[in-house]
Amino acid sequence: MSQNRPHRRFSKKGPSLTTEQKVETFILRNSENGYFTKVSTIPYKFEISESKAWDIVGELLSNGKIESIHDEISGEMKLCKNGQTYSIMNNEQKRKKQNTKNFKNKNKKVD
Repeated sequence: MSQNRPHRRFSKKGPSLTTEQKVETFILRNSENGYFTKVSTIPYKFEISESKAWDIVGELLSNGKIESIHDEISGEMKLCKNGQTYSIMNNEQKRKKQNTKNFKNKNKKVD
């Protein structure tokens, strides 16, 4: 006769990450993918208070793990991995140019 076996082998993983570690990995992952992380998205994404988010950001900035710039239009603080500010800014410029190029081509086809 067959025995009932679970479909998966569940193993106990190590302790879960703290909120601070989750925020840090999120910012670093976004940087690796070529994007800034706006500070305003942190409370929304991790369901924490805005003051807690600023405390975490301040700690990460003081540790030197991340750096920040301010958006030219909105003035909002954007975060990235230390040393990747200019490469991400370059990626943003390329994406903006590509979007405007696609928009112009789309409008030409409609006319």
